Amino acid sequence: MDHFKQISTFVDVVGRGSLSASARAEGVAPAIIGRRLNALEERLGVKLLRRTTRNITLTNEGEAFLDNCQRILADLQNAELSVSERATRASGHLMVSAPAGFGRRHVAPLVPAFLAAHPEVTLTLNLDDRVVNLVGEGVDVGIRIAAHADSSLVGVKLAGNRRVVVAAPSYLSARGVPMRLEDLGQHNCLTMGADGSQRGWSFRHHGRPIVMKVNGTMSCNDGSVLHEWAIAGKGLAWRSLWEVGAELEAGRLVVVLDEFAAPGDDIYAVYAQRQFLPVRIRTFVDFLRQHYSRADYWSAA
Repeated sequence: MDHFKQISTFVDVVGRGSLSASARAEGVAPAIIGRRLNALEERLGVKLLRRTTRNITLTNEGEAFLDNCQRILADLQNAELSVSERATRASGHLMVSAPAGFGRRHVAPLVPAFLAAHPEVTLTLNLDDRVVNLVGEGVDVGIRIAAHADSSLVGVKLAGNRRVVVAAPSYLSARGVPMRLEDLGQHNCLTMGADGSQRGWSFRHHGRPIVMKVNGTMSCNDGSVLHEWAIAGKGLAWRSLWEVGAELEAGRLVVVLDEFAAPGDDIYAVYAQRQFLPVRIRTFVDFLRQHYSRADYWSAA
């Protein structure tokens, strides 16, 4: 029991950002929280946290240990909830945040089916490309396309993802198929940027990451516009598979330079660490994960 208390205290301190905040939430003195952390580090024989009077930061060992602890505590919580009355049905209001493009294509279309299956739940979907502060803005679940690096949040991987260079067959027939990364300089590349600035595209060459400077006559700060331009045969575009899967399946777009494609940021659902995770959150995350894991989903969506 002491070992479990040490672990849960460690996770709580990281989530709240300080020993004093964790102590206030539990109603104990900060010294008690400190003694638990000291005992945990002494038992493990490693330093988990760097502590100052102003803040705390995780060591490398602490980051690795935190991921395992959060998963174990979440599994335990879910095991308890599965046999409690709270787990019998999802209810209440659910606030969900997602990137605009992904949310329009892969979250919004699934919401009606989720609510039909759980009629006691209401849902608000906020589409915003900025990184939303979940706790500060009252968001229950955030969908993020990034490497999960926020140690204060619980992250559940919903699907893998990567970026590929695509073009319409008509464009490739007219301009040729690029075979080497250097060939990008001879092509019209459709890039992100509101001010006409050209950003690099990331690849992997001989096992090492490389960023290629690209140029073109058209740029836009809206990924869906780049998507439509690519389908219309206006140039090459560097897009995520979640966006172009259906077009690739239908032959409206073709992948080029695929052997150089770098691993992409995966798709995560994130939510704040909570003592009791509401069933509506767990049910919604599971609902998305089940749909995204279907073999035919990304080509049909």
